[in-house]
Amino acid sequence: MTRRISSDGPWEDAIGYSRAVVVDRWVLTAGCTSTVDGEVAHTDDAHGQALEAFGMALRALAEVGAEVEHVVRTRMYVTDMALQDEVGRAHRELFGEVRPVTTMVGVNQLAHRDHLVEVEVEAYLPEEVRP
Repeated sequence: MTRRISSDGPWEDAIGYSRAVVVDRWVLTAGCTSTVDGEVAHTDDAHGQALEAFGMALRALAEVGAEVEHVVRTRMYVTDMALQDEVGRAHRELFGEVRPVTTMVGVNQLAHRDHLVEVEVEAYLPEEVRP
């Protein structure tokens, strides 16, 4: 069974993707940024953007009953590796006890010139959670 979740983000229809997809017990999110209601939140604040982006991903997971402790992998894309401490601090605040596997890479640019970070989250649901 495959279930698709939308967040009505500005690019979902234009590009043709879902915010998250559930396949069996896996919940996978698309790249999430700090774009809220079509505007980039936390301009010039990588920590704030990371918290906002991870929050978007976690809200999508919550729609199918996944919680932060179900997260098994995260990915962080930053436009400048000098921001890794700020982005990493946000990751630790949210996932420090969970300790999912993670990757952080530097990229040339993201979808909007004010985006500093984009994140992806993967979760695995335990048997007692019905997606």
